Amino acid sequence: MKQVLIIEDDENLGKSLKKIMEDEGMVTHLATTLAQARELASDTLDVIVLDWMLPDGQGIDFLRELRAKNKTVPVIMLTARTDLIDKVLGLETGASDYMTKPFESRELVARVRVQLREKNTAVTREEKIVIGKIIINSVEKEVLYDGKRVIFTKMEYELLKILAENPRQTFSREKLLDKVWGYENFPTTRTVDTHVLQIRQKTSDDVIETIRGLGYRLGSMLS
Repeated sequence: MKQVLIIEDDENLGKSLKKIMEDEGMVTHLATTLAQARELASDTLDVIVLDWMLPDGQGIDFLRELRAKNKTVPVIMLTARTDLIDKVLGLETGASDYMTKPFESRELVARVRVQLREKNTAVTREEKIVIGKIIINSVEKEVLYDGKRVIFTKMEYELLKILAENPRQTFSREKLLDKVWGYENFPTTRTVDTHVLQIRQKTSDDVIETIRGLGYRLGSMLS
């Protein structure tokens, strides 16, 4: 059975969400503080639903901790913070999705199921992609560059993987937003540029090539 961790300081809302997920056949854990979340954040989790404001800190910091440890579990931010800058920050930090309160419980369930499907699909794809100095292990979600393991956030990993799976194809920023973040009409493409820069900083400048006026593709100087 799939395991979900809900991190929500509103105990009534948290219990309601827990029941909804359990009614959908998921093993569901509830944390109302960051301290509890850290205790419950095991490697067996399939999805995390994360509030931003918590009594002992901020959910965004917990998300940073997960990605710094190379934990790739999908995280859905569920928060009252509706500003675009907060949404961009959440996604750039490594959130898989971002929902704002108030919300419909059916939509949250649907988004959780999307993350579960994507996780299952990733396991059934080709296990290893080898292109030049890059090795991507799709099962372990691990990347080696020039023989050394590189720590990527979930979105950095997904962006590089999309390009590596289609090494001769140029993707526009809008198409990458759609494929990686699921936002075809996202208000800004700056987040793509930021992630490309971060991937280059962790590997080399020629790993991702900029095609002026068109977008990005895997670099041609990887071997």
